[in-house]
Amino acid sequence: MSNMGSLLELRNLTKTFGRLVALSDLSLTVQRGETLGLIGPNGSGKTTTFNLIMRELKQDEGEIFFEGKEITKYPIQERVKMGIARTYQIPRPFAEMTVAENIRVGIMPDKIISVMTMNTRDGLEREIGKSVGFKQHELSMYPNELSMGSLRRLELGRNMATNPKLLLLDEVFAGLTVGEIAELSELLKEKKKEGLTFIIVSHDLRSLGPLVDRVIVVSFGEVIAEGSFEEVIADEKVKEAYLGKEENSPLELHK
Repeated sequence: MSNMGSLLELRNLTKTFGRLVALSDLSLTVQRGETLGLIGPNGSGKTTTFNLIMRELKQDEGEIFFEGKEITKYPIQERVKMGIARTYQIPRPFAEMTVAENIRVGIMPDKIISVMTMNTRDGLEREIGKSVGFKQHELSMYPNELSMGSLRRLELGRNMATNPKLLLLDEVFAGLTVGEIAELSELLKEKKKEGLTFIIVSHDLRSLGPLVDRVIVVSFGEVIAEGSFEEVIADEKVKEAYLGKEENSPLELHK
């Protein structure tokens, strides 16, 4: 893990939906070059945290800093320009576009550009597609022709097209076969070596463990544990939070 300092800092974030407290005074720091696991029982505030980082929701209280600069009021477009990107639990490709065209959307500037300018970007689209595991012929395929593993890689490719520094992965292993998980895990390791920083939300702890440098556990919108993967898995508060919420706890299934 790099020692170049913090990339993202969340300070005392609070978010409520009516009487429901989704996040309560949540603070965390992500180091540059780190892969951070963000885990917790269903409904603990993980996806809400991602939504606040991207400004898809507005926090009620608290501040967000990226590369040392406060971005609390920055809109989503500015955050993407600065280098923050995310995937979703359910992939959201443009169904009417090919794999290459989906990637192209991320490369486009904000202004309207000509078809000629777009065509000059084909080489970059192919390069990005190849970097996330697509073969040449697959670039002309449509999302409905892809497996879930390929859809996850397409999500990653679309985000790589924005040239991110921090990538938020929400349940990236959900719905994948064992082989697809292994393939995607190797891809994420390669991107980490290239300098990308990750926050990964996942209930698949068996797959998450080998990827992360550190884990933060949230329950009822609050951080209840932080440390190495093995440390937090052994934490009694973490065990209680999971076992109190879910049958077939992931804490047991990861072993």
